[in-house]
Amino acid sequence: MASSLPSESAPFQGSVYDDLGVTLGPDGGTLRVWSGAASSVELVIFDDTDLDWITAVVPLEPVGGGVWQATTDELALGTRYALRVDGPSGPRNTFNKEALLIDPYARGLVPVRRGQWRAVVVDSTPDEPLGPRPETPLDRTVIYEAHVTGLTKRHPGVPPALHGTYAGLGHPATIEHLTALGVTAVELLPIHAFETEPRLLTQGLTNYWGYNTVGFFAPHSGYATAASREAGPQAVLREVQQMVRSLHAAGIEVILDVVYNHTAELSIGGPRSSFRGIDNAAYYRQHDDGSYIDVTGCGNSVDTSTDAAARLVLDSLVYWANEVGVDGFRFDLAPTLGRGADHAFDPDHPLLRAIVDDPRLAGRKMIAEPWDVGLGGWQTGGFGAGWSEWNDRYRDRVRNFWLSDVDYARRASTPPVGAGGFATRLAGSSNTFSAERGPLASVNFITAHDGFTLRDLVSYDVKHNMGNGEQNRDGADTNRSFNHGAEGPTDDPGILATRRKAMRNLLGTLLLSAGVPMLTAGDEFGRTQRGNNNAYCHDSPLTWIDWQHAPWQDDLLAHARRLVQLRHENPALRPRRFAHEARTVPSASVIDWYDEHGETMSPERWTNPAHRTLQYDAESTPENEAPNRILLVVHGNERPIDVTLPRLDRVAGYTSLWSSVPERPDESLAVLAPGSVIALPGTALHLFRMEPCSE
Repeated sequence: MASSLPSESAPFQGSVYDDLGVTLGPDGGTLRVWSGAASSVELVIFDDTDLDWITAVVPLEPVGGGVWQATTDELALGTRYALRVDGPSGPRNTFNKEALLIDPYARGLVPVRRGQWRAVVVDSTPDEPLGPRPETPLDRTVIYEAHVTGLTKRHPGVPPALHGTYAGLGHPATIEHLTALGVTAVELLPIHAFETEPRLLTQGLTNYWGYNTVGFFAPHSGYATAASREAGPQAVLREVQQMVRSLHAAGIEVILDVVYNHTAELSIGGPRSSFRGIDNAAYYRQHDDGSYIDVTGCGNSVDTSTDAAARLVLDSLVYWANEVGVDGFRFDLAPTLGRGADHAFDPDHPLLRAIVDDPRLAGRKMIAEPWDVGLGGWQTGGFGAGWSEWNDRYRDRVRNFWLSDVDYARRASTPPVGAGGFATRLAGSSNTFSAERGPLASVNFITAHDGFTLRDLVSYDVKHNMGNGEQNRDGADTNRSFNHGAEGPTDDPGILATRRKAMRNLLGTLLLSAGVPMLTAGDEFGRTQRGNNNAYCHDSPLTWIDWQHAPWQDDLLAHARRLVQLRHENPALRPRRFAHEARTVPSASVIDWYDEHGETMSPERWTNPAHRTLQYDAESTPENEAPNRILLVVHGNERPIDVTLPRLDRVAGYTSLWSSVPERPDESLAVLAPGSVIALPGTALHLFRMEPCSE
């Protein structure tokens, strides 16, 4: 059922767009549909089991502002229905009075055949309270990006009937892994209802990732258990709500990857399933001749410069946040949502501001993927207050430092650059995000669903995507990866050991950097996709996480757990603000840098590629936690080196917390005196807690 959206809180023309979709009442159901150009709108009711058998047709009447409305006892819980919309012909209109269309506000959907769906009336009120939200502060957040199916399909502790499902994700066995790892939020690849593109179907492939939405309110039924699918959309929604409830009970937030930038209707000539038949001119970006302006690379772009499209996005977010209970959203190709009527990006676009200012979304985490493929589409650092962003500059610099620079040095004896750029990313990317937004605007990641896994990043120089049906043309060509001497699988013990240390260096950097870390599911124990860096079309063991591990994978998992634990325990690693050289900033980390001799870094050392060893000294300025100070030693060269720990006032000693050198974490907590020398055998990290002198 549609929830009431008070006009005083709606930023797009007040009450005109309130209560779209179906609302149930004493006189049956009221359906409200917006179409600014339609000449007629009909509600079509179907038999519960034969979704081609029309049992009733009810005309809607215009009630002003482009809204069409009807109240009928034909609408009840479980009713299967569609829309028929007619309107004028013209270059930007594509009305077809015979087409059966999805209500954009439908809370439940059932498929009929490719490109055809029926909306279903459901009661979205939870059947029991969703429970208190974890409300994890952003500085304490560790995100775990996962796919509902991929995470649970092969988990031996999840009952087979729950494999690959929402219920499987909410199962105690899955949650135990997440809590033992220490992550605070799962970021789920799209769970809005979606379908596979015809091109993939003809190749025997599928849209596995789900970035092809057909409905922004209905959950994808393919991730529900067989029992819920059999029971219908109401049961599917309940399963999603229970998943959220179970994760919340374990202290884990749920963030949804949402795709509001385009839909599954693809380009002109693609499916006419919803927007295209309701009001093509209002919902999609077009030239005057009706051709689409595609800034997404997916055939169409939703036109959020129109109030109807922008309000629909906002209403969808409010629904998932308050009736399903999710804690945040990651916006796919977010610049598309911030493009105005002139198609240019504006960080103060009304929709972008409404998303972070709407009181119904208060406290939710908002994360932008800050690029699309349109003109001016790369906007990393360009979003406003209230937004965090995927930081591709961080990803690229960290990969370069530990992988492609090392590869270069093997061939040219010296890496191409010094440590300065890497240090900036380690300390929170202050050259990308303003002081007002601070380091928590940066969502740091080294891998994501799109691209190489962590293990493949250190095992392949080039992509291996032949199984995708595009002759290896798809997927990124520039990966900043390094195979360390052999392409793919090898039995060479030296290469394997070097790869393992490279993974530890990458994980260590990610989890010890200022900002919000995002770990990709399976990277904590080195999963592989056999060199495929664009596995969007494989719903198979290639993309399902394998929970049977070799000993080295258990060792890597132990490192990941230790690093997350240390991040939680040391606030100096997770500042909320950037420090200022002239004044104390609460909840910042005051940073000093030293070279391998324990001396202050000289200006020329920052850019000298022959010197890629530094010591990162971060001291917290706490508001709510005990004072804390850490020293992270970074060595970005394969040549062994001796490093002298700095002799500093107020520092009595250095407690060893973690090193990337051993195969399994050393938790002996050895204490070293200032001026002690540690030997690093090439490319390594070593973290210390700096112990204060007694007063």
